[in-house]
Amino acid sequence: MYSGSSDGEASAQRKIPSASSMLWVRNLRRYIGSGAGLGSEALMELETKRILLDIFKEKQQKSAEAGTIPSFYKKKPEEGSISHRVQRLAKYRFLKKQSDLLLNADDLDAMWVCLRENCVIDDATGAEKMNYEDFCHIASVCTEQIGLKCRRFFSPSNFMKFEKDESGRISILPFYLYVMRTVSLTQARIDMSELDEDSDGFLQPHVCYSSSESLVLQMVVETLDGYLLDDDFKCANFFFRFLFFEIGNGILYKRSDSQFGTTKRHACGFCSDESEEEATDTEQAENWFSLTSAQRICDMFLALDKDMNGTLSKPELRDYADGTLTDIFIERVFDEHVRRGKSGGGNAREMDFESFLDFVLALENKDTPEGLTYLFRCLDLHGRGFLTTADIHTLFRDVHQKWIEGGNYELCIEDVRDEIWDMVKPADPLTITLADLLACKQGGTVASMLIDVRGFWAHDNRENLLQEEEEPEEEQ
Repeated sequence: MYSGSSDGEASAQRKIPSASSMLWVRNLRRYIGSGAGLGSEALMELETKRILLDIFKEKQQKSAEAGTIPSFYKKKPEEGSISHRVQRLAKYRFLKKQSDLLLNADDLDAMWVCLRENCVIDDATGAEKMNYEDFCHIASVCTEQIGLKCRRFFSPSNFMKFEKDESGRISILPFYLYVMRTVSLTQARIDMSELDEDSDGFLQPHVCYSSSESLVLQMVVETLDGYLLDDDFKCANFFFRFLFFEIGNGILYKRSDSQFGTTKRHACGFCSDESEEEATDTEQAENWFSLTSAQRICDMFLALDKDMNGTLSKPELRDYADGTLTDIFIERVFDEHVRRGKSGGGNAREMDFESFLDFVLALENKDTPEGLTYLFRCLDLHGRGFLTTADIHTLFRDVHQKWIEGGNYELCIEDVRDEIWDMVKPADPLTITLADLLACKQGGTVASMLIDVRGFWAHDNRENLLQEEEEPEEEQ
């Protein structure tokens, strides 16, 4: 009996399936494993584990990459190689595409005509103006006549850039000047990019200094770039007169009737014969932003650059102003204002054209705070921020030597030093600071006396020079 009962129980146990083989168990485990059946706390715990695991893997990856130095230098392709040709072709196509997107002279003429035909005349001032509705209408007309490339100038944001009257109207002339300036500046950058042979963002000296005309280009870009991005148009007249003027090998534009029509020239006042005749040669030479002045500076630089390497050495710069500047001043200019390693060849430090511009600006504007600051750094032999009697003696010693070599009368350096002290009247009787030179209103004269024998001669003969200036006025 007992044996039979035991056999029945054993048989019943063998018939019960395992939990893992039951379908509902497998479904429950699958349901829980997906996270769908978990509570909010359990889900938060799983999400936290996942985030920590991702952070751990990211740190491991960074640790593995930390031992490898990233590549920051790529060798330029060799001249004539396939990669070099592909690079030049890609650059040519890109620049051509950018140039094709610009408005040409005919497009600008057409835009000017559209602006004038669809504007209204202000009864009070007689100025040609347009409101936003006119602005949108002109945009549609210009798009039909010129194409989509003019559409970007007629955006609402551009309309809001200009000053509006009480009726919400803007003048058409400032808007047209804005379009011309944008087109011309973009074209100038494209042309400079074409001259950049190795596409490194710099122009090589043989490109910049091959002719005085191309040097004018560099001078304009370096000097006027900050002004051209302003909204006041204060340098626009010179800039456009330069861009549309016929210059040498035609790096930018060549002015002609077909390219720069009579309508636009007279309407905007750029490159008009009347404006050129009104300004005398003297006025143009005195105006730093005139084409005459730019050409003068370029010719001066090229005349000094005897070896034609695009930079000036100390012996070359000594010939500036017929050699009247002192040797110690030239040395100090190179110490304070000429960047090291700019020329890139040899161990000699030479002055590039950008530094030469600063040099000429300072010497021709010695009475301005900027010019006097430039010169004071050269006069401050020890970089202490002030000049002592010993510094004045050292600086004037070279002027005295040139003065005697020129056949002039003997000077007492101590007398000149005392005269400078009387002119400046420094706050500290033992030292002269930049603030003292600016406050005395004679800082430019003092600087000239210490660096230029011609400047000292002008000061020594100031009464005779003043009398000569007054005599012609009395005769008139």
